[in-house]
Amino acid sequence: MLRSMTGFSAQKGSGYGVDWIWEIRAVNGKGLDLRLRLPEIEGLEPAVRSLAQKGLARGNVSINLRLNREDGTEFPTVNPTGLAAALQALADVEQAAAQNGVTLAPSRAVDIIPMRGVLDHSVKDKQDVSELRKGILNDFEAALSAFQLSRESEGAEISKVIDRQLQMIDQLTARATTLAQGRKATWAKTLSTALARIVEAAPAADPARVTQELALLAIKSDITEELDRLHAHVRSGLTLLDTSGPIGRKFEFLTQEFMREANTLCSKSGDADLTAIGLELKHVIDQMREQIQNVE
Repeated sequence: MLRSMTGFSAQKGSGYGVDWIWEIRAVNGKGLDLRLRLPEIEGLEPAVRSLAQKGLARGNVSINLRLNREDGTEFPTVNPTGLAAALQALADVEQAAAQNGVTLAPSRAVDIIPMRGVLDHSVKDKQDVSELRKGILNDFEAALSAFQLSRESEGAEISKVIDRQLQMIDQLTARATTLAQGRKATWAKTLSTALARIVEAAPAADPARVTQELALLAIKSDITEELDRLHAHVRSGLTLLDTSGPIGRKFEFLTQEFMREANTLCSKSGDADLTAIGLELKHVIDQMREQIQNVE
């Protein structure tokens, strides 16, 4: 089933005097970029990263876990040692800037809090950390499943759009094929007319050589191969839509091949109607490419 790269899920849980909530959200990305914001619970981050990498292939994915103690206070807390180190670092930077004649804007709390070590994310209660981690991870797996379902739901809608676009490309290609076949039927007459004009304008020209050159031009302007490849690409696209697993990269390559054939059709058409179909093909292919950019 086709999956979108965008999605969201949230999962709440509680245990050992702690409430928690997982949030997973993702947007498009060339590869898989995991961004984790987790409290410092021994063994939690590698376990979360491993589970995410097994289930996800592409996207910029943010995974956030918030903890609240049973008294309602939220993790994390301020680490006095880390805060002192951060303030000292800021003082050193400001002093160096002043010595070099650089004026800095005043620092604010919102600038200092994200600095490493200022907030303490660790769980210091005496509860069994391994059991707490197990409960939290169970809910993460549930959140990950819900997240995948949200991606699949959006992917199903994208799949319908891409299917319609593939059908439209196939129909446009069929129209171009009909026009190209009609052009072949009149090509002999066009060739004879062109030959007569050239011989009339240049009596010394060799009719056999002129005929050969005109025939070469006819071969170069033939778009049969391009149309055959467009039909073949449509079949490949429909097959990809029915393929399980990530298909985004393969489909991106396929859209490049679609566009290459459409460009060649326009450059070789020599006919206003065929050129119009080629331009319409490029428009539909570009719309399909935009949809593919959302696919895992």
